[in-house]
Amino acid sequence: MGIQGLTGFVEEHGAFFSELQVRDTKLVIDGSSLYHRLCFASAADFRRGGDYGPFAAAVRDFFGSLRACRVAPFVVLDGGRGAEDRKLPTLRGRAAERLRAAHGLSRGEGGCLVPLLTREAFVQALGRLGVPFVQCFAEADREIAGLANRWGCPVLSLDSDFCIFDLAGGYCPLSHFQWQSVRAGEGPRGCYVPARCFSLERFCRHFGPLNKSLLPLFAVMHGNDYLELAELGAFFSRARLAGGGGRHGRLRALLGWLAQFAEPGEAVDGVLKYLKKHQREEIRELLCSSMEDYAPSDVNLEDFFQNGRYECEAAGSAAVPRWVLRALAEGRLAPFISDALILRSTFLHVQVENMQRPSAHVTALPIRQVIYGLLLKAPRNTEAASPSKQTSELPLVCEFDRLQKTLKKTFVQAASLPTDFYDDHFPLDKLMEVPVSSRQMLLLETLGVKMSSLESIPGHLQLPVAVTCYWIHCSEPKVKLHQLKALLLMIVSGELQINDPDPTVVRAEDDSIVYNEFLKWKEKKPQNKDFDLDAAHSFCQWQCCLQMGLYLNQLLCTPLPEPDLSRLYSGTLVHRLYQELKSTPSVENLFSSSPKMTQLYRVLLNTVESTVSPDFFQMTKTRSESCKKKKASNKKKKATRHAVPETRHLCSVNRFASLGVED
Repeated sequence: MGIQGLTGFVEEHGAFFSELQVRDTKLVIDGSSLYHRLCFASAADFRRGGDYGPFAAAVRDFFGSLRACRVAPFVVLDGGRGAEDRKLPTLRGRAAERLRAAHGLSRGEGGCLVPLLTREAFVQALGRLGVPFVQCFAEADREIAGLANRWGCPVLSLDSDFCIFDLAGGYCPLSHFQWQSVRAGEGPRGCYVPARCFSLERFCRHFGPLNKSLLPLFAVMHGNDYLELAELGAFFSRARLAGGGGRHGRLRALLGWLAQFAEPGEAVDGVLKYLKKHQREEIRELLCSSMEDYAPSDVNLEDFFQNGRYECEAAGSAAVPRWVLRALAEGRLAPFISDALILRSTFLHVQVENMQRPSAHVTALPIRQVIYGLLLKAPRNTEAASPSKQTSELPLVCEFDRLQKTLKKTFVQAASLPTDFYDDHFPLDKLMEVPVSSRQMLLLETLGVKMSSLESIPGHLQLPVAVTCYWIHCSEPKVKLHQLKALLLMIVSGELQINDPDPTVVRAEDDSIVYNEFLKWKEKKPQNKDFDLDAAHSFCQWQCCLQMGLYLNQLLCTPLPEPDLSRLYSGTLVHRLYQELKSTPSVENLFSSSPKMTQLYRVLLNTVESTVSPDFFQMTKTRSESCKKKKASNKKKKATRHAVPETRHLCSVNRFASLGVED
């Protein structure tokens, strides 16, 4: 959530804040605000798909500062869109903004864009650090406010809605939370984080005084993420509150006007007097129901943090299986899963990719279709059923994704599933009871890999390698050999424990040598700083495949270990490796001083190459790029938007194409 212009307004008035020394306290943290803040602070490059190692290090340092000041953090993350999907217009607007930012970055302009797997990397980091966290069923604001008031502690966020909630311990904006400047306190109390706390009392005193209970009405009337009533335009005009007096004129005028009323009901009556009679009851109902967004939540997060129980009436009404709800609350399933299950609708986040090509997410469509099939239980194909009957029975999911430089929605069919998963013995609420061998087989068949080919791969790298095999087969245009080698060298570099903060970790001597050599190579000035948009597009496709591979693995209750994203992917590194491999093939021997790392690289490369024909990369290299063929290829792509050719190596459950694209 967020109220238009309110953050800027309160920032201009330093008198609304008081100085705060944060130590020896519980602290309820808005996880979504925090990971965005740390992502933007730690990123040196937004064009190359993210560097999750430095991001995870920033997360570690942040919570290290809190621990030094004896602050007990409790992180609360937003969940899915919720059954009512009231924020859909706002989310579509934000997706369009991300698309514009991605397009600007792809053209060399400035800007910021959260990398695709940042949220997953954040959740993993919290788990490693032992930081208590919960992922709410939907929007987290009310639950954050409720928990903070139960404990009487501050809320840490960067969301102007917390200027509206009456918080016993106050609201500390992240922009004023100086966690990198911990100060030594005088006396026995020890060090603290300097911060500023928003004072609701000072804010209300500035306007009259204004009764705090009127602030939810102000938020609704001025416009938040849930509501922007066009019908109130007549009120603002007739009450002469339309603006003027600077960029916050309407905001100040509305707060001043509300100060004349003692309570919200009286103020609502005052608003309705300015509206036409036939509109009044409908607007009254809308205003009153919207103010409920600032009422206490029925979810008791204290019960979750103390006893592991997450009870949510909205989830019960949506008939979410208990194990799914628990896995969502514990962050073991992503909000993408609840949106697909409850709304049959998902958002696919854009990256810095080639906007002239189909979305990078197209490559991972067959994996998503299997996820949808598991969630929505698409009926199993039988030869006896007619094609038309099968099509009509397959559930549809609406995906919001880009089509060139425009946000579009596309309807895709869920995949039908093997007998083990469609059988009535295993509905979604009993998916965990499916034998692990069957769950693993479905995962690997979806990715087009046999377990026997992964046996020589370390367990924590089996899923990324399986995803890489899938990526090689399904990407269009085809992956180049230098791109594959750069990706695998990047994965091997993560095994050097470059980002491991644990001083007790002892490396073998040859590991230390190769680690130091690798650091020297990284410190050298890159030979070529050019940004290759087509290579970026290919690596974006890999991240899309990895994201959906992670989600499918999680939904199947992790038949393969989950990889550590902070060690797995560095966009800056993979782009540099790719550029240097093109001009200096000897870069492939970067880890030659370590037999162990050299062997790992060879095993990874041989495993992936064994899944394609011997001349696969020769074909890629020598393919004609004539204008005629390019035009023919582009026409074909336009005609098969989101379609997946049946000739690919994937199992037959993945062959369903999208049904249509709409604005």
